Amino acid sequence: MALTREEREHFLAEPHIAALAVDAGAGRAPLTVPIWYQYTPGGDAWITTGATSRKYELIKAAGRFSLMADRVAPTARYVSVEGPVVESVPLTRERLREMAARYLPTDKVDGYLDFAWGNHGEQIVVRMRPERWLSSDLGSV
Repeated sequence: MALTREEREHFLAEPHIAALAVDAGAGRAPLTVPIWYQYTPGGDAWITTGATSRKYELIKAAGRFSLMADRVAPTARYVSVEGPVVESVPLTRERLREMAARYLPTDKVDGYLDFAWGNHGEQIVVRMRPERWLSSDLGSV
């Protein structure tokens, strides 16, 4: 059964690990990788990635990407969203903290922040405006 707009936005706002997919060019399947993301109902979704990564180069070339989040309990449910890139800006410590706090226990955020800021190189925030949605709750597994 398809989810309502409210249900799908609420589900996407939960801290799932998403699969990001982006066109990888002629003769290639889409690049599909697991990724942390941030989303607030009614707003844009955003991810972070390396400024010189293949993923970012493909996103720039395609101008859009997809995210798919799912779970298997208490029911099998997924939400997939696709849309255009509306902004790419350098990652700030504040945005990195926001993302880390979404996925990590409170006592691990500062350590991760220090490590990531010092070791991951230049990072970019890429915002995507949700344009097309697919969603379903497939019931109990």
